[in-house]
Amino acid sequence: MSLFSKTATVALLASTAISTAAFAQEAPAPGDAGEAIIVTGTRTTGMRAADSAAPLQVVGTQAMQAVGQQDLSQVLAQSLPSLNFQAFGGDTANLTLSVALRGLSPNDTLVLVNGKRRHTTANLAVLGGSPYSGGATTDLSFVPTNAIGQIEILQDGAAAQYGSDAIAGVVNIILKDKSEGGLFTVTGGKNYEGDGETISSALNIGFKLGDRGFVNVTGEYKFHDYTQRGNCDRRYFTPTCSIRTDIDPIDAAGVQLNPFFPNVNPILGDAKYTIYNVMVNAGYELSDNVSAYAFGSYGNRIAKSYQNYRRATRVVGTTSTGATVYPFPAGFNPQESLREEDFSVTGGFKGDLSGWNWDLSLTYGRDSVAIYTLNSVNPALYADLQLQNPTLIAPQRNFYDGTLINSEWAVEGGVTKEFEAGLAKPITLAFGGNYRKDNYTIVAGEPASYYKGGAQAYPGFAPSDSGSNGREAYAGYIDLAVDPVTGMHIDLAGRYEHYSDFGNVWTGKATARYDFSEAFALRGTVSNGFRAPTLAEAYYSSVNVGPGTIFGQFPPNSPASTALGFGPLQPEKSTNFSAGLVAHPIPGMQLTIDAYQIKLKKRIVPSAAIFGSFGTEVVSQAILDALVARGISLVDATSYSGINIFTNGADTRTRGIEATLDYTTDFDDAGKVAWTVGFNYNTTKLLKVYPLPAQVANPAYGQTDLLDRNSRDALTRSTPRVKTIVNALWTLGKFSVNLRETIYGSSAQWTSYSGSGNPGADGVTELKIGTTAITDLNVGYKLTGGFRLDVGANNLFDKKAPTIPTVGGRPASGGNVYNAPLAFTPWGINGGYYYARATFTF
Repeated sequence: MSLFSKTATVALLASTAISTAAFAQEAPAPGDAGEAIIVTGTRTTGMRAADSAAPLQVVGTQAMQAVGQQDLSQVLAQSLPSLNFQAFGGDTANLTLSVALRGLSPNDTLVLVNGKRRHTTANLAVLGGSPYSGGATTDLSFVPTNAIGQIEILQDGAAAQYGSDAIAGVVNIILKDKSEGGLFTVTGGKNYEGDGETISSALNIGFKLGDRGFVNVTGEYKFHDYTQRGNCDRRYFTPTCSIRTDIDPIDAAGVQLNPFFPNVNPILGDAKYTIYNVMVNAGYELSDNVSAYAFGSYGNRIAKSYQNYRRATRVVGTTSTGATVYPFPAGFNPQESLREEDFSVTGGFKGDLSGWNWDLSLTYGRDSVAIYTLNSVNPALYADLQLQNPTLIAPQRNFYDGTLINSEWAVEGGVTKEFEAGLAKPITLAFGGNYRKDNYTIVAGEPASYYKGGAQAYPGFAPSDSGSNGREAYAGYIDLAVDPVTGMHIDLAGRYEHYSDFGNVWTGKATARYDFSEAFALRGTVSNGFRAPTLAEAYYSSVNVGPGTIFGQFPPNSPASTALGFGPLQPEKSTNFSAGLVAHPIPGMQLTIDAYQIKLKKRIVPSAAIFGSFGTEVVSQAILDALVARGISLVDATSYSGINIFTNGADTRTRGIEATLDYTTDFDDAGKVAWTVGFNYNTTKLLKVYPLPAQVANPAYGQTDLLDRNSRDALTRSTPRVKTIVNALWTLGKFSVNLRETIYGSSAQWTSYSGSGNPGADGVTELKIGTTAITDLNVGYKLTGGFRLDVGANNLFDKKAPTIPTVGGRPASGGNVYNAPLAFTPWGINGGYYYARATFTF
């Protein structure tokens, strides 16, 4: 049965089940985002998005409906010019992808749900040379899009208002609170290449809770299949995909037996995953002045991602009789897999006491990631066991590598009061505080997963990696909003926080807006902020074993890292400035333009590869000693070995301009067109790179810098400086067409065979992506008042990702796959994607 046949079947069954329901239109009218009442970035009640004193955008249900991939990360990336999506990740980062705002780290954006801090993932992106490396932020895949009423994105530093992480901005997800009706939707799609089959379905329904309350429930299912890009493996094939004549005959025969032949290495592509989500939002008025509320979610993800192909001779054994045996005549394709459970619950009370509006809440969030290595083998363990048997034995293929757990408790209380003082508007005073307790745990894997060199591709967490680390934080804030004269709004915020692991932090923010008339206003902000290191960045420890390579990810907050000259992580410190205008040049049109600057001191960055050895040559004995002390066998390090580490390694300055334009054209009998244009220009400059500790430096081998050329580019050039989104939504009766053009500016990154991008004996190549326009199209039709069909395509004209050139007979990056797509391609590596969707609103 074809993909669309499956989708249509599910849709038909759902239509029959709901045929007796009274249908009603749910989607808001186009072009009204500026009229939406917002709660983000201000303590003043009843403020419209159009009146915000800081840059803020609202994404409503209609914008979400026009995106083919119903994942919140994709929805935001295709709606906001200042936000970029991680299209592909290395190792376990490919299993939990991130988004980033204003060209900064994903960790510099705070995510809220109904105004309360959302917990973060336990999985850490550790692959160097990526702008998303170090990402351990909120996993947006566990927030069902159909549970969302609207999303408010504050594009401004807000640490003084919300605390740590709000350096680039805040994403506040407002859940639906309807007490009746709902929707059922099912979507199916796949890539033009014929892979990446995707199926998703969701049910949202509201119920009354007595006479004074509501419960709104959303269930969601998502499935996505593997994709594979690139060609054959350079280790066994020529650039024309002929089998090399200079390799071992056993390996030559093995690649022909591999089920993926001739493209035997499927490492470059999407992970396969299944996600189940449930989200609940509820409220009840206990009296006229007091109400209770609760919301929470449970998500479960199972994901698998391929790693580098291992040749037939990679695993070899000797029987007790002295015979040599090869247990994998076709080689093997190891996979990294995870089973992730994500849970969050918030409960609280709020009310009005003589004009004092108060809110008291308790939140608990937990993300648990159990990691497995599948279809692999531990070569050392197999060799030891085979030596005890006279005949070929079956090696262990699947390994439990351990579990990562991140948990967060938060208690928050706040009070808001308006005072008449004879000014243009009442003064708004808000103050409050919160307490947080965070914990990060690494549970060791089974012994077979880390024995000697460990299982191929991803050795398990050894007892030396395991442990539980936590911290506590206390905070108090005060916020004052004043309109001294008509048209002028001033908002002042101050915050004090104390962290048990690094001490005190003071932050402040001043925001002002002056409306000269209904048609023109100026606004600006100045603030300082901070980001506390995630516990994952501080304590994550692992080993990566590639074909011929071994690298340890060392936790910065450990004695081993201190001995190598790296200190414990400290918070990032930021200074933010922005200035802009809001204009309504003609009725129904809104134009905003905002310029901003973000200076970051002691920015937490992933180091470049710090080598211990090149083949048999010692680069740093201290690194080798640290790896051995960690319990790592260096037998597999035939090419090189070393470590990576997160450190406060750089000071950066990010400057940019954001602009938005919203307008609706009424063509009478020909319908209406809602036009939106978003533009972002963003550039980051390295002001300072901190030195590499002397304990691990070696000028003779060029090991002198904390950041190599490739990792510098990850911070400054691999994200497009310009992103423009032009969107036109035409509605005519039951018919609608949404056409979106996203224009990505150029981006680039230096690379070399070693991956460093530094000029040297192995050469250096600049990887470039030119300015590219990506077209998305969605066509919708309402068959009845509540039954809607959509068909569409993302990347309609199938723009391909540029590929890594071949230099000297091998990929310029030192990778193994010919014609590998550039992983930093901002629109993704998979090409065009088409889909169909059926939605029943009742």
